[in-house]
Amino acid sequence: MTHLVFFCGHAGTGKTSLAKRLFTPLAHATGEPFCLLDKDTLYGRYSAAAMGALTQDPNDRDSPLFLRHLRDPEYQGLIDTARENLELGVSALVVGPLSREVRDRKLFDRAWLGVGPEVALSVVWVHTSEETAHARIVARAHPIDAYKLAHWDEYRQRRFMPSGAQLEGLILFDNTAPAEADYAALLQRIVAAGKPASAA
Repeated sequence: MTHLVFFCGHAGTGKTSLAKRLFTPLAHATGEPFCLLDKDTLYGRYSAAAMGALTQDPNDRDSPLFLRHLRDPEYQGLIDTARENLELGVSALVVGPLSREVRDRKLFDRAWLGVGPEVALSVVWVHTSEETAHARIVARAHPIDAYKLAHWDEYRQRRFMPSGAQLEGLILFDNTAPAEADYAALLQRIVAAGKPASAA
């Protein structure tokens, strides 16, 4: 059995750092080879080139134009790449905001993902307060955040915390100031997803 693990959440919540922290422990705990697929790494340079050609602003990743025309193809390519690795027996840690997909529960739809029951599926929603996220984004001073910061009041309207039916099966992880025990508990929940119910 392979694992497909999504680390989702809004900007500044520490998704990539969390995935990298758990990468080696997960490989050891499951005995499986893993790959790390981060949307910014896979598509960052492409997005910069495309937006530079379209708007003369290569760091524009949050405008209506980007969200309307490039967002979904990037995410589909990210999932296609994960599925290709899974078919080769390589588990995947997938990092990206994927907020719409969490809200619409597409990440729990195996037909939409194109994966079968032999793949252990975990969806982690990484979260922190808006104030903490904003401070982290400012501190990292990455050019791709310029549009977001300049239009923060607009961007913050897209921020949400899953609730109600959106929480079913979702693993919440508060990444404000986690302790070692919090990382260990998250690791165990992901590992348990690949075990039969009697063994989990």
